[in-house]
Amino acid sequence: MSANDDLWPFLPGRQSLRIVAANGATLITDDGRQILDLAGGAIAVNIGHGRAEVAQVMAAEAERLTYVVPPWATPTRERLVARLRQNWLPPSLTRAYFASGGSEANETAMKVALQHFAARGLPRKSKIIGRELSYHGTTLATTGLGGHAARRIGLEALLQDHPRAPTPYPLRAPKSVAVEKLGRHYADALEAVIDAEGPETVAAVMAEPIVGSSGGALIPPDDYWPRIRTLCHQHDILLIFDEVMTGFGRTGRRFACEHWDVVPDLLVAGKGLAGGYAPIAGLFASDAVLEPIAASGGEVMFHTFGAHPAACAAADQVLAILEREELVAQSAMLGGKLITWLGEAFADHPHVAEIRGCGLLQAIEVVANRDTLEPFPQSAGVTRKIVAAGLERGVYAYWGGTGAIRDIVCLGPPFTITETELQRGVALLREAVDAALAGL
Repeated sequence: MSANDDLWPFLPGRQSLRIVAANGATLITDDGRQILDLAGGAIAVNIGHGRAEVAQVMAAEAERLTYVVPPWATPTRERLVARLRQNWLPPSLTRAYFASGGSEANETAMKVALQHFAARGLPRKSKIIGRELSYHGTTLATTGLGGHAARRIGLEALLQDHPRAPTPYPLRAPKSVAVEKLGRHYADALEAVIDAEGPETVAAVMAEPIVGSSGGALIPPDDYWPRIRTLCHQHDILLIFDEVMTGFGRTGRRFACEHWDVVPDLLVAGKGLAGGYAPIAGLFASDAVLEPIAASGGEVMFHTFGAHPAACAAADQVLAILEREELVAQSAMLGGKLITWLGEAFADHPHVAEIRGCGLLQAIEVVANRDTLEPFPQSAGVTRKIVAAGLERGVYAYWGGTGAIRDIVCLGPPFTITETELQRGVALLREAVDAALAGL
């Protein structure tokens, strides 16, 4: 054991890779091994690793401004919001709040929803409906709202119990419901929860338009989100979209909600905003949501390191690169190729139930029995074995699922990855799946 072996990670007895450099879609370990980053880290890296121009603007901004409290304006904050309004956000979402990460931004969205109705003299509208299969962050509030079983373990005593609706999961939908009626089925299930709670008590519905790693790129039926948008309008309920993982081009559109032309009242997006170069996430809102809070004399409390000047500079530069190199369109194009190559690689695999996703957010679901969809026992640790087998072969994929939902392997590479790298990654992933399952 070297002197550095026990310095990281936080929990004792856990093993960790030591990454010392990265470039493009490649991670480099301390012993010189190259690993193809087919996951974009935590599905965050979009413009690729090692872009010097981003580091340069961060360094220049750090020389000018070390720290400025978030309520005050700075040139980089103003430039970032202006770019977002002009090129990225739906026209109605004109206001921007920046936190240090997705968990903070999602929790702020929850608070804003309650503050909105309290300011309007409707304090009974205080419930936020989540979904059974979801993930919104690691704070107690976002963990309580989310439906990620594994990440709730040991925290139950402090977690608030929120009402939840079923998450559309076409692969595992009730067989009694016809495919063309699944959207209505799941929308009706959410409406039933609203009715049971009482619409006069519900402030918001919060959901990922496409479920990220907890479900593995779960895409709802085409008519689901338009029905939910109408339902929220009818009951004076705010619709909050968590696009921390799916935003800024990950699914081949600027935001995943664009696949259905649905605009939420509050939009949270994070990972792709600065592409992994800086800790920043945004909460974007309409004036209609915020005006009652402002008129009542209320405040939306900031996080100390929210809207950090250097992080805003990084985000502005990352978005400029996405625009200049047309990387959202690249994500859509490569995503089409990736899902085809995955389908070809795993078409004959007896333990792969489904390949799904869009753009460069995709997943494979591994099962013990492809016909019955019976999963492997949780104790088998199949997902982690697949990830480990991939690392041994020089490819990194992201583990997904919630424990209750398993075994999900997620892919979210940089939008700059080459077709050759993608094809090599798919081939290595097939080898990793076979190797992981060989001993079961």
